[in-house]
Amino acid sequence: MTDTNVHATCTVGEIFRMAIARYPDREALVCRGRRYSYRAMGEEISKFTQALAARGVGRGDAVAMLTANRAEAVFVQAALAHLGARLSWLHPLGSVADHQFIIEDAEITTLIVDADGYAEKGFAVAQAAPDMRCLSFGPAGGADTEGAEDLSALAAGFAPAPLTDLGDPDDIAYILYTGGTTGRPKGVVHRHTSFVSSYLIALHGWDWPAEARTLAATPISHAAGALIPPTFLLGGTVHLLAGFNPEEYLATIAREKITVGFLVPTMIYVLLDHPALAQTDVSSLQTMLYGAAPMSPTRLKEAMARFGPVFTQAYGQTEVTAMGCSLRQSDHDPDDPEPLASCGRPMPGNLVRILDEDLNEVPRGEVGEICFRSPNTMVEYWKRPDETAATLRGGWLHTGDMARMDARGFIYIVDRSKDMIVTGGFNVFPREVEDVLTAHPAVAMAAVIGVPDPKWGEAVMGIVVLRSDATADEAELIAHVKQAKGSVQTPKSIVFAEELPVTGLGKPDKKALRAQYWKDQDRQVG
Repeated sequence: MTDTNVHATCTVGEIFRMAIARYPDREALVCRGRRYSYRAMGEEISKFTQALAARGVGRGDAVAMLTANRAEAVFVQAALAHLGARLSWLHPLGSVADHQFIIEDAEITTLIVDADGYAEKGFAVAQAAPDMRCLSFGPAGGADTEGAEDLSALAAGFAPAPLTDLGDPDDIAYILYTGGTTGRPKGVVHRHTSFVSSYLIALHGWDWPAEARTLAATPISHAAGALIPPTFLLGGTVHLLAGFNPEEYLATIAREKITVGFLVPTMIYVLLDHPALAQTDVSSLQTMLYGAAPMSPTRLKEAMARFGPVFTQAYGQTEVTAMGCSLRQSDHDPDDPEPLASCGRPMPGNLVRILDEDLNEVPRGEVGEICFRSPNTMVEYWKRPDETAATLRGGWLHTGDMARMDARGFIYIVDRSKDMIVTGGFNVFPREVEDVLTAHPAVAMAAVIGVPDPKWGEAVMGIVVLRSDATADEAELIAHVKQAKGSVQTPKSIVFAEELPVTGLGKPDKKALRAQYWKDQDRQVG
């Protein structure tokens, strides 16, 4: 296992070089029909490093990437680390306006765009900074992209050379932007040391099989990317899919004997409800990480029955490199179902407390805010000193997640503090109501929001997606919740939908759900 003290003196680039040196002949990366050994991956990283340097990218420079999952994105991420440049990922499903904001806010000087599907959006983004250098993966044709140079072709013209790390552990490695659900995205600043720490925490805090064949179908610009360096440190193979398609995902598991996956809960629900699952051999799967949004305990038990004891929950935020708590496979016990509703216990290296507004730890079983101290905590919010001070108040990273901790140390998130509904003077946490709704045998997915109400200020509303072969009416579901949770938390109304809107990360988009009910209101709370 990797030395756990290495984070203090190691860079992200050194992590890649460690893996390349240890496992030169093993298979490192598979993408779009191409297979790379660790040695070949090192050669590609070298060529992209030289190509970027030839175009003036160096230590401290700010680079953004807008790309689908592809091998070149991994190579460039490593190349930028070796050059000492900092990277800001642009989410492939993000809006042009948000991307333009990031380009300006992060002071990006080089934009790299995937020409296969993202050229038009990428170069619309580039209009925000006409002096910015534009590069592309593959030729980007069209009048609007004449200023872009094919970085892949440029890199192909260089001969592999030994990799030299020009970065420093305390350099800024990433400025990663939050989703912007409460306004403009915030830039989360991380040094190399925090990301190296996160890789080591992942190795010790998640369940890894003896042979890691990792499948990434969600964007590697976000949570799925956290699996790549740990897989390399284990000498495993990363398989990249351009996006999540249930048939392709299942077929890849069967064909490549995938042992490690990562999906958000809504994608797991899609797999469970898909007819191809019954005809697919998924027996190779030994670890399925899930996270980024709460998962229904009822559907989790269904998934455990279908896939076996393979599930590990990951809980975290961009501010702690997505490594906060984990619910290990050993904690997924059908005979002890209560922890299935939790986000697990702190991962090794993290100090986690449930604090009140005065930074006092609340008694076990009472609700407070999840707060972290860990080596993978952000430095700051980029150019936002007031928000930095509030989030790092008292030396703790304040998550905004309200939760309780039980006697065994399992942490149960009751909801995001901003999602709390105040109805008739009582606090209702949507997560608790959603878990009850999805426990009904007819319900596939549910989201709970507050809507304006002249009597209650906010009224609890449930938006429900039924299973394809099931029926239920509003009165039945309301009675189901009332029996389990009492009248205060019971929805005043149930709306049936064919699907829930989701964010680019696959989370239910409550901002979109709320907008249609609050658009004519003077304020956005009751």
